[in-house]
Amino acid sequence: NDVGSAPVMWFEHEGHVVVSMPGVPYEMKHAMEHYVIKRLQQHFQTPHIEHRTTIVYGIPESELALQIESWESALPAYLHLAYLPSNGLVRLRLSGTHDDAQLLRQQMDTQVRTLVSLLADHVIATEDIPLEVLAGRLLSEHGLTVGTAESCTGGTLAMLLSRHAGSSRFYRGSVVSYANEVKQQVLGVKAGDLEQYGAVSQAVVEQMAQGACRVLDTDYALSTSGIAGPDGGTEEKPVGTVWIAVSSRRTGHTVSRCMHFGTLREQNIQRAAQAALVMLIRILRSEC
Repeated sequence: NDVGSAPVMWFEHEGHVVVSMPGVPYEMKHAMEHYVIKRLQQHFQTPHIEHRTTIVYGIPESELALQIESWESALPAYLHLAYLPSNGLVRLRLSGTHDDAQLLRQQMDTQVRTLVSLLADHVIATEDIPLEVLAGRLLSEHGLTVGTAESCTGGTLAMLLSRHAGSSRFYRGSVVSYANEVKQQVLGVKAGDLEQYGAVSQAVVEQMAQGACRVLDTDYALSTSGIAGPDGGTEEKPVGTVWIAVSSRRTGHTVSRCMHFGTLREQNIQRAAQAALVMLIRILRSEC
């Protein structure tokens, strides 16, 4: 144990191995990664293991299962599919074990290509990667920048886009315009539109994105304005209603979308942030 005092003990008896690990999590993790797994691999002849992850957005899990049912049923016995839903995304993780590593990789690649062709525009990525990292990669590859103007998400987009190393190459900053006065005075949203349409509206969220591009001097900007809940909803705009916009100074176009999530505040915030990143990724792919 290089990082603590509790011993790591290895016992062998009649072809079996038992390893006693430290109770402190980071000590256990260190010993497992640096010693135990390597020794187990040397001790036992184990099959090769491969994983492939496909990230899907915009299709309910039940509908997704029906759409790929025939493909999933025809998978070889050594391949298995897991559905991992989270905040509007579904990660489809294909796992396989086989003694022939090359055959396994070829079969996995073939099956993923078929899966992608079945799901078409719903596929966001064919690797297990956070959406903000994928968006950042696309921006960095083309030397582009992005900023955010957030109301209902309250800085969640800013946190996601800035939390990974290297984000300073593409992320410039955020305006958390929770109050209407900030929307007007900082982002330039028209008072008349706020009064006529309300803060949660297409007109306002588009002006927020356009204002963020201007104020933050970015190529793109994301904006969100919605009713996260648990109160504040109306019959016309119930809790979970969120407007999202992406503005591009390169093309002069602004795209917006109204989405309806649920009644749980934290879930609405996370789903709105994910939806905004998906919109950005799709626009980057179409424009770059």
